[in-house]
Amino acid sequence: QVQLVESGGGLVQAGGSLRLSCAASGRTFSTYTMGWFRQAPGKEREFVATISWSSSSTYYADSVKGRFTISRDNAKNTVYLQMNSLKPEDTAVYYCAASPYAGIWSRERSYEYWGQGTQVTVSS
Repeated sequence: QVQLVESGGGLVQAGGSLRLSCAASGRTFSTYTMGWFRQAPGKEREFVATISWSSSSTYYADSVKGRFTISRDNAKNTVYLQMNSLKPEDTAVYYCAASPYAGIWSRERSYEYWGQGTQVTVSS
């Protein structure tokens, strides 16, 4: 069982930056692939970024590539999402998720554990 708690969301102006954190419980965090997803009002949840257990592989949605960076610190059981050059269309609730399957995954069904989410609002 893995419990995930996101933090770092907030209100920021367009062009600004935020860093989200996701703290995980459990001694097996380092074996999980981690991902970030987001859900904007009235829209379905969508993939943002994923990182393998060793940090050797990452993958991003086209909409955030070059602006967002996913990273992890297995010693701290934490995964991060650095978000730069934020746009109003990045406004959403951001969720972190953990997958027990080796590799990197963009599909929600590959993830078994989810956090409660943190709100990110980007004003124009």
